[in-house]
Amino acid sequence: MTPTPPNQRVRVTSSRRGATTPRRRPVARDLDEQTDLGDVYLAGLMRAQRRLSIIVISLILAGLIGLPLLLATVPSTRSLTIAGVPFPWIAIGVAVYPSAWFLARWYTKQCERLEADFVAVVEGT
Repeated sequence: MTPTPPNQRVRVTSSRRGATTPRRRPVARDLDEQTDLGDVYLAGLMRAQRRLSIIVISLILAGLIGLPLLLATVPSTRSLTIAGVPFPWIAIGVAVYPSAWFLARWYTKQCERLEADFVAVVEGT
């Protein structure tokens, strides 16, 4: 066999050892088999849920501690009445309960978003 000169092109028509693309392992399989990677995904979800819970608890505590602090530091607010209703009652009825309801709705929507993001990662979409 004569060697081909370096300037000449060689045409390849078949390759038995063609380049193969590595197959991705589904995340759901890692979760089912409880591999280290699956544990990382679950830990990330739990960390995000914990962070959200801490934020919500902090906001609730700030509101529940803030009202008594306001009443204690500003004595005139204890005797203040608006339209014949004491200010502390208005603060509880108008500020605390609706804000707790909105905070609960926000928390629920954020939890659903976190879980939807996790499902999207697991399903690979």
